[in-house]
Amino acid sequence: MALFGLFSKEKKQSLDAGLSKTKESVFSKLTRAVVGKSRVDDEVLDNLEEVLVTSDVGVDTTLKIIERIEGRVSRDKYLGTSELNRILREEISSLLEENNSGDATNFEMPKKDSPYVVMVVGVNGVGKTTTIGKLAHQFKKQGKNVILGAADTFRAAAVDQLKIWAERVDVPIVTQGMGADPASVAFDTLKSAVAQNADIVLVDTAGRLHNKINLMNELTKIKNVMTKVIPDAPHEVLLVLDASTGQNAIEQAKQFTKATEVSSLALTKLDGTAKGGVVIGISDQFRIPVKYIGVGEQIEDLQVFDKHEFVDSLFAK
Repeated sequence: MALFGLFSKEKKQSLDAGLSKTKESVFSKLTRAVVGKSRVDDEVLDNLEEVLVTSDVGVDTTLKIIERIEGRVSRDKYLGTSELNRILREEISSLLEENNSGDATNFEMPKKDSPYVVMVVGVNGVGKTTTIGKLAHQFKKQGKNVILGAADTFRAAAVDQLKIWAERVDVPIVTQGMGADPASVAFDTLKSAVAQNADIVLVDTAGRLHNKINLMNELTKIKNVMTKVIPDAPHEVLLVLDASTGQNAIEQAKQFTKATEVSSLALTKLDGTAKGGVVIGISDQFRIPVKYIGVGEQIEDLQVFDKHEFVDSLFAK
């Protein structure tokens, strides 16, 4: 029990540190938004709208939040600006709740008779391969047998980087080198996973957006080949996005959700940006659960996204 408490405290400290830039930015803007005002009026709401948009929450999600707050203001004409943080906190929590973000409490995966297959997608440079390595580490800590598949065969660096992570975490990896057919790598990875009685398979894929048709065809081919080994694979398509790119991350999410059936999200590099609001916007806009967040460079700094902890950390004074 003591160990769990210690871990929770360390996790919270890591999350607080990771969100510090976003928090400072949002609070400084919120303070300016209510200067000279004692109650929430149209001017305060206009200022709040600007705060949320410039914090990369996104226009659509911002308008939804403002509309909800307007409803509360109309019911309570004398709502004070001192209550604005609480109201905003409640509405953001409500949005994340509606979109099933942060439902997981740890790095457990559903129990299955066959290996649980996760196909990982995302553009180059977002931290996709690093996220796979950190996930492998967490799953191994849970006592799971993990195997990696290096199906991003268009960049030698991607294959090499995944090999380094496999060695670091001490898990097996299937690779055919640069230039190999990604679907062939995925097929061999799943065959190997079944033979080795693996619990979890993490398959890296190429992150190119220059030609959406090719991307769609490639991801579809990989998925089709997987079903030849495990009929219901992949069980999860995890999209990795770089939170520090703000609205570009939302655009990437649009492209990948068109290209394949994304079922979960990982937001990386929250520690290096004031654009942490993008977590709220992406969760709301795509109705896809945010499952993991990256709040630092250390191997333990990939966390299971907890909506309550996230909002508490964002609004804690």
